[in-house]
Amino acid sequence: MKRTIISIILTILLISQVVGCAPAPQPTAVQPPVPEGPKKLKIFGAFATPIEEPWDGVIHSALLKLKEEGKIDYEYTENIGYSGDMERILQETADQKKPDIIVGDAFGNEEAVRRVAALYPKIAFAFGSGLGPSEPNVSVFDNWIHEPAYLSGMLAGGLTKTGTIGVVGGMPVPEVNRLINAFIAGAREINPKVVVKVSFINSWFDPAAAKEAAQALIDGGADVLYAERFGVIEAAKEKGLWAFGNMSDQNSLAPDLVVSSPVWNMTPTIEYLIKAVAGGTYTAQDLKDFSMMAKGGASLAPFHNTEAKIPADLLAKVKEKEQAILKGLFRVDIDERQPAPVN
Repeated sequence: MKRTIISIILTILLISQVVGCAPAPQPTAVQPPVPEGPKKLKIFGAFATPIEEPWDGVIHSALLKLKEEGKIDYEYTENIGYSGDMERILQETADQKKPDIIVGDAFGNEEAVRRVAALYPKIAFAFGSGLGPSEPNVSVFDNWIHEPAYLSGMLAGGLTKTGTIGVVGGMPVPEVNRLINAFIAGAREINPKVVVKVSFINSWFDPAAAKEAAQALIDGGADVLYAERFGVIEAAKEKGLWAFGNMSDQNSLAPDLVVSSPVWNMTPTIEYLIKAVAGGTYTAQDLKDFSMMAKGGASLAPFHNTEAKIPADLLAKVKEKEQAILKGLFRVDIDERQPAPVN
């Protein structure tokens, strides 16, 4: 019995020693949660014309670029037209896709956009418009590229040999008128005696009509053309004449003849919208300033291989004026009156 008790005590001591020598259990490390990146906003584009049309194409290109960079989710519908489909598509989009932002053009669809926006106050609507913003959620923008249009006019005034320049515009509305008037003013700075003939096709997108109008201007003596609408450059190319594009760099349409283009860059506007919506600070406003040269929303397209053909003194004057605009030392007048057929 005594031997048994001693054995039990020795066994207990041995176990205690083994346990005491074992490493103390370490607490399980708690991994901190991996912070999620900022939520990608969902943006929907609603375009009345085909995106081939440069005005809507510029907006689409900016949104597509941000999608490819992984900054947003983006879907769109194009060629909606002006017969009532805009309101239906916007409402279906708001109901089914629930985007954070809807961007598009409201020209010809102003009331439809505002009716739908009023039903969905939590969605930010930002539309190209000739009207003002609507509380609480409709912001407006436009292509304020009259500054590079002025610079294009300077180039045109120095390049014409006949002393006659032709311009083909869409409709005589303020946003078109101010570009043409700025172009005319730029041409007159270089050539005070220049004649600028203007033709409107009364359509936002009709390349065949624009080409026909351009041909008529050429027949009237114009040897330099400003293609405010798509289709004009084709006529210039067929006749071997200088041309200026609009909205985007259109040099590729006729690389040896398209001198430059007033370029609209929507990226600053879209980036501002994303920041405001993500930060909860979005409000209805006029986004005009983001489409001007000072904020990178407008520029004169590169000259590409036409630069060597531009007289050096003319090029120097244009570049000097460009710097003056960027520094706030020269302001291009905003003249939205309809230009005369002959100026």
